[in-house]
Amino acid sequence: MEKTRITNWQIFKEYWGAARKHSGFALLIILGMTTTVIMGNIVVPIMYKNFFDTLQIGGDIRITVDLLTQIILGIAVLNFVAWFSVRLAGFSLIPFEVKVMQEIRQKAFDYILGHSFNFFSNNFTGSLVQKINRFTRAFEKLSDRILMDIVPLLVKVIGITVVLIGVDYRLSIGVLVWISMFCLISYNFTKIKLKLDVKVAEMDSKVSATLSDAISNHNVIQSFTGVGAESNTFRKVNTEYAKVSTKRWNLDEITNAIQTALNYTAEFFVFYFSIKFWLEGTITTGTFVLLQAYIIGLGYSLWQFGRIVRDLYEATTDAREMVEILHLPYDVKDISNAKTLEVTSGAIEYKNIRFAFGRNKEKGRPVFNDFSLSIKPGEKVAIIGSSGAGKSTFVKLLLRLHDIESGEILIDGQNIQSVTQDSLRKNISLVPQDPVLFHRTLMENIRYGRRDATNEEVIEAAKLAHCDIFIKEFPLQYDTFVGERGIKLSGGERQRVAIARALLKNAPILVLDEATSSLDSHSESLIQDALDTLMKGKTTIVIAHRLSTIRKMDRIVVLGKQGVIEEGDHEALIRQNGTYAKLWNLQAGGFSDKSIEDLLG
Repeated sequence: MEKTRITNWQIFKEYWGAARKHSGFALLIILGMTTTVIMGNIVVPIMYKNFFDTLQIGGDIRITVDLLTQIILGIAVLNFVAWFSVRLAGFSLIPFEVKVMQEIRQKAFDYILGHSFNFFSNNFTGSLVQKINRFTRAFEKLSDRILMDIVPLLVKVIGITVVLIGVDYRLSIGVLVWISMFCLISYNFTKIKLKLDVKVAEMDSKVSATLSDAISNHNVIQSFTGVGAESNTFRKVNTEYAKVSTKRWNLDEITNAIQTALNYTAEFFVFYFSIKFWLEGTITTGTFVLLQAYIIGLGYSLWQFGRIVRDLYEATTDAREMVEILHLPYDVKDISNAKTLEVTSGAIEYKNIRFAFGRNKEKGRPVFNDFSLSIKPGEKVAIIGSSGAGKSTFVKLLLRLHDIESGEILIDGQNIQSVTQDSLRKNISLVPQDPVLFHRTLMENIRYGRRDATNEEVIEAAKLAHCDIFIKEFPLQYDTFVGERGIKLSGGERQRVAIARALLKNAPILVLDEATSSLDSHSESLIQDALDTLMKGKTTIVIAHRLSTIRKMDRIVVLGKQGVIEEGDHEALIRQNGTYAKLWNLQAGGFSDKSIEDLLG
């Protein structure tokens, strides 16, 4: 899967799409922070300058006291306005970020779910979850830095420069030189650090993916005594992550050291030359107070500037992987004028299908090449064959989990590439070989077949699938949580829940992909009548290895590497004494599935 090259502009554009809907809050934040800086960081120091200049002038003590009192009352009013303004900005920031983060998280979730089967086959679940979370948190970081740091810093720099020009233009020049050097050094160091940030983000995803892969397969690890091997694998990834993180943090410390030294140097020279200007009489004693307030305020803000730039780069790096996915086109998508599939009888036709896996499909070995097969309305067709013959792919193409390269798949004469994917899948019930359940209750898992079903309908479907036999043994019965991926249930129990879900959906086309493979003989006999009920009146496709489960099918299609080897009902195929008859004899004689695979291969 090729990655799309993403620019910072595209990242900001993604965020702006959600942020502009709540721009009123953003304006309140900017207004609040601007007012806070002007009042608290620019005007208040001027008032303190006047305070100390008034003390220096001397004169009538009563008049001096009145003037000083007026000044401190003015300072109190300005501080109150600054306090109120920063609270306005803070309380506006909360709904702004929460609402925007909610929207972008939802957008990322919805877009990822729209990707194809192939996409999820090539991405770890844990890694995708991490990308969504980092994408969401990155907006919070960007928003905080831009609205609460960059805007106030710009207002502070402009305001202080204007004030110092009025005091002595030479002071303003010195401060501007200091600011420029500081920002230039911070920017260049941050550019160097960007490569490390990208590497850290990649390693973070790799660590998450390794963790997820191992934890989700812990049963296999323990069964095959792979704890030591997995620990070594994770140790390598974890060590590499630690090395990259160490380099990044060391660079942070170097940057901080240079910035601090630059602040101390600037403070020294500003006051050194201020003494000369004071001797010349061009500045007053109060100006020293003004300069001290400005330098301390600017010094802290400029020191923060390095962190601001780093945070901006880190945020864009964190967001980049998810934005790449948001800009990755769907492999399978509806055409612009896609119609709703209308199933009247359930006839299915594969016409001259060609399909191959891999990036270069023209050079890859096709799974199907000019393949054709027709299934009549209500017909029950079994598909058997060797590994690689295309049994599972046959089903995936019908569900449009992959798109064919050429040919057509028709349902009641309607090309499935011309209808919406939702309407297509709504008309097909699938019982997979290895059902995966949500970490939700049994009631919710069965109801997923038809989400508007009543409790009574869910319970009835469960009874038909003989789920009630094990459900009634749980203390909470239908309110029992099944665990992640249904791990609290046995394979046979999960299979019966999947069958109950298909019974509840009651779609006109039914696909059973090795639906009884996880069942023991007792469980299989329990649900065989449920499957018979489920198949009544439906066009049914059954993928199976157990030939005993497909004996009653209307037609059995045997697939080989070159396509259809033979087809017919059970009795006809036995009389032909071909491949199917040999398979039947092998299984009847107790031979393993491996012998069958060898024969068909």
